[in-house]
Order: sequence, then C-alpha cells, then structure tokens
Amino acid sequence: MACHEIAALRLGLMRLLGVNDEPLRQHELTELGDGAARPGPVQSMCDASDLGSLRRFYEAAVSALEERTAAADPSDPKLPYLRSLIILTKKIELDLSNQLDALTRLFNDLEQMHDFVHEIYPVD
Repeated sequence: MACHEIAALRLGLMRLLGVNDEPLRQHELTELGDGAARPGPVQSMCDASDLGSLRRFYEAAVSALEERTAAADPSDPKLPYLRSLIILTKKIELDLSNQLDALTRLFNDLEQMHDFVHEIYPVD
C-alpha cells in the first residue's frame, strides 16, 4: 500500500512551487499508480492550482483515509500501517496549515510595512 496522500501533496507542491524535477515527479507518480488518474481528492491535489485548494484537497484525502481505516476489518494485516499513516498525515496537515498561516501573515505584514514606509516617506 502506498502513501497516496503524501505523494499527491508532494506533486501538488512541486507544481505550485515551480519545482521542475522530472525524476522526482515520476517517482511520486509511480508511488500513486493509478491514483493520479482516479477522480477524487488525490487526483485533485496533483492538479491543484493554488495553495488553498491544495489544502482542502489534502484535508479531503485525509478524511477518506480515516473512513477507509475505520471500515477496515480488525484482523486486516494492513490496519497498523493505516493507523500509522493517519498519524503521519495528520502531522503533515498541521505542518501545512502552519506554513500557509505563516505565508498569510507574511502577505499581511507586507502591506503593513508598505504603509509604514509611506508614513516615514509620504508620497507627494
């Protein structure tokens, strides 16, 4: 079983950050298998056009993973892996949220700093 949520998030981030590393892209696509072409949040992450969408698609993928894990038979040998994957994806979800919050603060701070410069040096 592959970590589809993580591979798709990496592909989405590569796209949005402008990371042009074809071997890495192919590695992540191999990890996804047909998941990159199957409609749903994993495929949507691969094609995300902005960070907000990427975040929402990732959250949807984590929810789907949680549902899949909850529905798993207790004797399923993959259950410990699924549970570990939930912990990992939740940690990544928190990190992603923190990074996006930091970018939002930077965006807002830029306006404040711009205004401050004009307080010191008024525009004529």
